[in-house]
Amino acid sequence: MISVLSRLMLACLLLPCLWAAADAQAVSFPELSSAVPGHQDITYLDLAKMVVPDLAAGDDGFYKGSAPIEMRHIIGGDEGGSPPESINLPNAAVLPVKAGGKDRLTILFDLGQAQDSAEGFAVLALYDLSGKPRLLDATNVATDRNSYFRDPGKLALDPGDDALITMSMHFNSSQGYVSTILILVRDDRFQPIDRIDTFDENVCTYKRTQDLTFQTQGDEKPHAAIKVTVTDATAPSGESCEEAAPQAASHDISVTYHWDSSKSRYIADSDAFEKLSAENEKRF
Repeated sequence: MISVLSRLMLACLLLPCLWAAADAQAVSFPELSSAVPGHQDITYLDLAKMVVPDLAAGDDGFYKGSAPIEMRHIIGGDEGGSPPESINLPNAAVLPVKAGGKDRLTILFDLGQAQDSAEGFAVLALYDLSGKPRLLDATNVATDRNSYFRDPGKLALDPGDDALITMSMHFNSSQGYVSTILILVRDDRFQPIDRIDTFDENVCTYKRTQDLTFQTQGDEKPHAAIKVTVTDATAPSGESCEEAAPQAASHDISVTYHWDSSKSRYIADSDAFEKLSAENEKRF
């Protein structure tokens, strides 16, 4: 229950960002018992049970179940924690997308974390609702304790394709750890574009933040280039502290991803974000 309460508290802190995403890119948080628009005989709970087959409404307003279906981690390899022993799901984040010129629905289910895991377990699910609902793909996108769609939620790469943006994070008293994943839907499966790790600090003498912005560029075919910029900014607090405050500073770190037709994937034009991640690890 403690982990559930912490997830709810963090969600409340993030509501302004989540609402901004909802306004801009149609992320919504419907009741799982409500009908899917345009499909009055199908509820979001019906879709969720394709991921957690025994999910059912509990007496406390949460939806409870046991293990989700088997799935890979979006990054691959040994990434990813274990799902919790029991699932207490308050809601889910819903985002319609375009993929291969077709309408698809994505839902992000943050299932929480196992007691012996430092990471949560968050399922990004892809559905086809053009006929009888089908679960096309499901992958664990959690790289930290709590996971969300990151504002703006998705980017239009061309008239028939969107890229998705998810994030995982946790905070302690003075530090914030955020991992952002860019994801392409290709052939009705989720394909990672890149993972970007950022690190914020808020100590007596200064506040240092690493904020991300996303934009598509040019008219490259079949998919537009994606430019991601991290603005690394340090601002003195003005407080009286034992240590001297650093000077105010700000600089941008940008990477552009171009579609490589021979490899059927996006390729970064530099390793700047890998270097940033390595530099941030030294500050932990």
